[in-house]
Amino acid sequence: MVDFIFFISVSGYVIFPKVQLKNPVILSDFYVFQTCVLFIQFIEAIVVLVRQTSHLRVTRALRPIFLVDCRYCGAVRRNLRQIFQSLPPFIDILLLLLFFMVIFAILGFCLFSANSADPVILSRFTHVRLHVSFFFTSFPDVMMPAYSKNRWSCIFFIVYLSIELYFIMNLLLAVVFDTFNGVEKMKFKSLLLHKRSAIEHAFQLLVSRQRPDGVCLKQFDGLMRFYRPRMTAQDRFLTFKALNHSGATMLSLQDFYKFYEVIGLKWKARRSGEHWFDDLPRTAFLIFKVFLIILTIFHDCPVTDLVVAINGIWILVETNMLNVGVSWTRVVPWSYIIFLTIYGIEVLLKITGLGPLTYFSSGWNLFDFSVTVFAFLGLIALAFDMEPFYFIVVLRPLQLLRLFKIKQRYRNVLDTMFELFPRMASLGLTLIIFYYSFAIVGMEFFADVVYPNCCNTSTVAQSYRQINVTIGNRTMLEEGYYYLNNFNNILSSFVTLFELTVVNNWYITMEGVTSQTTHWSRLYFMTFYIVTMVVMTIIVAFILDAFVFRMNYSRKNREPLDDPEGSKCLESRSSDDMFNKMIFLGRRSRTKCDLSMKMYEEEIQEWYEEYSRTNLQPDETFHRELDSPEASATNSVN
Repeated sequence: MVDFIFFISVSGYVIFPKVQLKNPVILSDFYVFQTCVLFIQFIEAIVVLVRQTSHLRVTRALRPIFLVDCRYCGAVRRNLRQIFQSLPPFIDILLLLLFFMVIFAILGFCLFSANSADPVILSRFTHVRLHVSFFFTSFPDVMMPAYSKNRWSCIFFIVYLSIELYFIMNLLLAVVFDTFNGVEKMKFKSLLLHKRSAIEHAFQLLVSRQRPDGVCLKQFDGLMRFYRPRMTAQDRFLTFKALNHSGATMLSLQDFYKFYEVIGLKWKARRSGEHWFDDLPRTAFLIFKVFLIILTIFHDCPVTDLVVAINGIWILVETNMLNVGVSWTRVVPWSYIIFLTIYGIEVLLKITGLGPLTYFSSGWNLFDFSVTVFAFLGLIALAFDMEPFYFIVVLRPLQLLRLFKIKQRYRNVLDTMFELFPRMASLGLTLIIFYYSFAIVGMEFFADVVYPNCCNTSTVAQSYRQINVTIGNRTMLEEGYYYLNNFNNILSSFVTLFELTVVNNWYITMEGVTSQTTHWSRLYFMTFYIVTMVVMTIIVAFILDAFVFRMNYSRKNREPLDDPEGSKCLESRSSDDMFNKMIFLGRRSRTKCDLSMKMYEEEIQEWYEEYSRTNLQPDETFHRELDSPEASATNSVN
């Protein structure tokens, strides 16, 4: 019944809106695949309703394809596209890895098949045992039977792991990283040239026969009314002035090329004074000026960093005292009050000296403020014996993260981590989609397969055993907990798959399921690991790309990236008589596209030259458009 409801709800979303489309290009292969999957699921739902019994339905694992097609999962689609784009070099290196695995499997069969000390007949499962030892989870268990007979046999396993694990796997990461970096660069290039083409096309439509060399304010204002209907007249005028670097009455094509860089600016009138408190009365001005001087003195000397370091050492001392047996007391310690007072004074000095807006515009200041507030709440929880809020006290060690601000390299690492948070959310959702598909398949094939004392004939029986053991006068339950790694429901399947992902004794789970089903079940686990290895390699490549990009940008431009979210402001100033000579400041968050504009500055000029050679020159295009009947009709309407 659930499948039938799912079909009705999804069919209205997938099929009927797209049937009305007249463009056959829209009916892509992915849409055809969606329709086929939906039709098969509908047939399965009808069969289940008629028979009133369930059967093997692996197509439920394909349900995430409808989620991926959602308008809110664009980042997930981009991640999947990058995964498929990185597959060709990945498959090449994977085939090389499997080739060496087969070679060493044959060699291991010839060398160790006569070893009767091995509890599992190595001649039957050589490739499986090598696959297990490859991931370091049971490397000694695989090697030790042969090593007990001949000490020189360790050379085989050392050479095998050196080639497979340390050379080919690192080569795999390097190839995927290079491919990922190239894909990111080509994406930026295509987006940049697409924007340039759009700007040139818009410029051609805006110029007139009387003024073929530029766009006046009236035409630009009309464009912005359609492009940004909610933008105010003042913001449209300020955007025009920000683009007009030459100071002429019209925007040239070179000015218009900066359209996408300026369009996102948020405009605010800038104060005439140097500080935020310049307009206050003289007494208040002097007080805040003193606070600013004190803040400057503390900023120039490493007093705050020294206090944070001492606080960290003291937290370690307190933790060690608890470890050696000193009972933890709920009385507020004096050290807590002293350090919190210092942090509170620092926060107040920064807010009063820099101003609330400037202070809270920095990510590091937000972090300091949050940690100080939580520490104050923890102090209240201790002072008033508020037991449900004692967990806040545990957050005190987060203050040690302030030490990352001391050294630039540490700041780059932490800033890169903050940059990756938004993208990592989409990558995590991509991984969850793969988890869901494999969880459904695992539930269909391996549900209720493993249970306590289920694998007595397997080499991993000890991990599933649950028996009562009598020691003296005491009876204890000796329990192996790996029966909890099962596919009985979706939550247990997700936990099991996560343990398989982190390679945490995953061979125990595989051997337990295999002993209860068939040896072909190993294909499920090996396929899952290969798929997750692709996704995790893409994630690692993405992290490396972000960090290397930041480091190379810092070296090339010698410009610190202080904001953890990469939101350093871009400023543009405009003034005019109609606004009483006021200076307006435009700000927007800096994106990776802005950083790439500086990072690939030399390559961008080559891309522009290549683009200009493959397309018509702007002047030729303008004259051709102006001579067309459509241009004449447009000018007459204007």
